[in-house]
Amino acid sequence: MAINLKQIAGEKDLLAPGHRACAGCAGASILRMVTHAAGPDTVVGLATGCMEVVTTIYPYTAWRIPYIHNAFENVAATISGVEAAYRALKRKGKIDKDIKFIAIGGDGGTYDIGIQSLSGAMERGHNMLYICYDNEAYMNTGIQRSGATPLGAATSTTPAGKKIPGKQQHRKPLTEILVAHEIPYAAQTAPHNFMDLMRKVQKALEIDGPAFINVLMPCPVGWRFPENLSIEMSRRATDACFWPLFEVENGEWKLNYNPEKSGKKISIEEWIKPQGRYKHLFAPQNQHIIGELQNWVDKRWNELKKKCGVE
Repeated sequence: MAINLKQIAGEKDLLAPGHRACAGCAGASILRMVTHAAGPDTVVGLATGCMEVVTTIYPYTAWRIPYIHNAFENVAATISGVEAAYRALKRKGKIDKDIKFIAIGGDGGTYDIGIQSLSGAMERGHNMLYICYDNEAYMNTGIQRSGATPLGAATSTTPAGKKIPGKQQHRKPLTEILVAHEIPYAAQTAPHNFMDLMRKVQKALEIDGPAFINVLMPCPVGWRFPENLSIEMSRRATDACFWPLFEVENGEWKLNYNPEKSGKKISIEEWIKPQGRYKHLFAPQNQHIIGELQNWVDKRWNELKKKCGVE
């Protein structure tokens, strides 16, 4: 599926500039890519969270397409209801326009608070795309840990100190959980590879039925790295095999990028070192956690390669 960059470059942004995203926020770039790939005939629902707050502070909005603000937990339910109403109107001949439906939520509103709503929408089979922007914590409300927060990361609710060295659990494998719903399409992508991200959005929207895309969203504030390194942090996450780029279409697994094959594979330490949320792991008493995180990444990477038929 080809992405026409020349055409996209000449199109008007469907997410207007002048929003209130933090300097270096990868989320605004992700939303621009998503809307360019989707096009103007799209309805977006956005759960309460970082990107909702920065794009729709009353009385302003950065959205140039129909947009619905939802509670933290119910964006999938809202968009599934809108999609169902659209199908009913189309059956009655009251509307003949082809419209796409996208629900968007952060990891807090997807991995945790909104997973019931998301699971229900996927199980019912609504023709919609759910996109999670995963910045690995509740960044909008004070950097609390979420189900997406990795082992060892310091957050306001898992502070690194004498009692605990950051979060004590590994992150939840949400993409695989959605694959287990046996939906037609599920994928992981990241903003540094904009061609991969936009291609997957277009593919998901062309498929008849529910689709899910998990997008890594490096956060300078919560991850504590310089604002100019957001895209680099995305690239390193993929090269470290922490955030593999893959897709599952009708049960068939496909690896979209293999850093081992390209000779760009790096250790997990090279990914976490620039991030202040992991600073404490480099103290002698905590360095074993880096090894635990590396072992977890290696295990999951090898499992993914087997699913994708990669030697």
